[in-house]
Amino acid sequence: MEKLKRAVKEIAYAQDQAKLPKFHSSLIPFLSFASSIYGAVLTLRHSLYRSGFFSKHRLPVPVISVGNLTWGGNGKTPMVEFIAKSLADYGISPLILTRGYAGGDEAKMLQRHLLGGPVKVGVGANRAAIANMFFVKYGYLDCRGSKLSERTNLDQKVESQINSEKIGAVIMDDGMQHWSLCRDLEIVMINGLMPWGNGHLLPLGPLREPLKALKRAHIAVVHNADLVLREKLKDIELVIREIKDSLPIFYTKMDPSYFFDVSNINTKMHLEAVNDAVVLCVSAIGSANAFVQGMGKLGPFYVHRFDFTDHHSFQNKDIQMIRERLGELEDNFSSKPIVVVTEKDYDRDPEILKHLHPFQVLVLCSEMQIIPHKGSNEDQFKLLLKELLELEV
Repeated sequence: MEKLKRAVKEIAYAQDQAKLPKFHSSLIPFLSFASSIYGAVLTLRHSLYRSGFFSKHRLPVPVISVGNLTWGGNGKTPMVEFIAKSLADYGISPLILTRGYAGGDEAKMLQRHLLGGPVKVGVGANRAAIANMFFVKYGYLDCRGSKLSERTNLDQKVESQINSEKIGAVIMDDGMQHWSLCRDLEIVMINGLMPWGNGHLLPLGPLREPLKALKRAHIAVVHNADLVLREKLKDIELVIREIKDSLPIFYTKMDPSYFFDVSNINTKMHLEAVNDAVVLCVSAIGSANAFVQGMGKLGPFYVHRFDFTDHHSFQNKDIQMIRERLGELEDNFSSKPIVVVTEKDYDRDPEILKHLHPFQVLVLCSEMQIIPHKGSNEDQFKLLLKELLELEV
């Protein structure tokens, strides 16, 4: 199954299908047929929502949807966390709704990062039902038209005392295709490294909807922009502008901050811990290329990679394969390699990675940052967020 998933992804992002291996080429007719069925079902479902046959739920507080048009690696969850912290700084207690897909690694990471603060995390496929459970427990307060904390610099943190646990806004993680819940703000995330793939719908391509769905968005965010050539960023912007010329575009990156050891989550290690080291990047995420490229910038002597498909749950056989690769690296370089994983990989199963002992396993912790580009910056993003949510600045 892992081989099949990998082959499907390689087909989806292939620039030239004629150069694909024979096994991959044999899958294309089946994937093409499945893609046609998917497109027909998508069109029918959308029309049923537009006609009112399927009902949409309206929540009593503003709803922000953070989603994407392609599978994985678009920075949705880091953006959800960024927005949640921003709203909390303004004195608004947000509720994050996430479906907890494939073991809930993203939900676990959000809960760990936001523990002890005013942000609440609800996990479940029925977002409206989960939201209502939290409204019953904590109450709600519509923040539209409310006066937010005055600040001379939007980038400056405020010591905001939230006098009530009442929920003031909802943020949907991976919400663009969740049409049963009305939203006030639609943010679409785009992976700058692999924006549209081959342009086909799932499963032949990576698109969950046609590109024209960008018309529904209020904000577009190009993620991993620091790893993309300027010319490619221009091409991405051109595609967006052809579909919706007025759409505000922002650019983001993941900024590494520190490591911690899987054997002790409370340890904080400087990024220099991998200087001149042999590093094996192990990941099961949507954009492993971004992870590996980012690690290469931290100064290791050599970076090797061991990729699994997105949300893959590590098994004992995987640990054995990783051990064998580590042994090969140790023999080749006469140095004990360091394993580095992402936070999502750690949160999926914090215990199994400890089985790689005596090899050291580090978790790379990063924060999303908005990159100043063409006049767009973090201050403008937060100001636009307030304006679109009709919050009084």
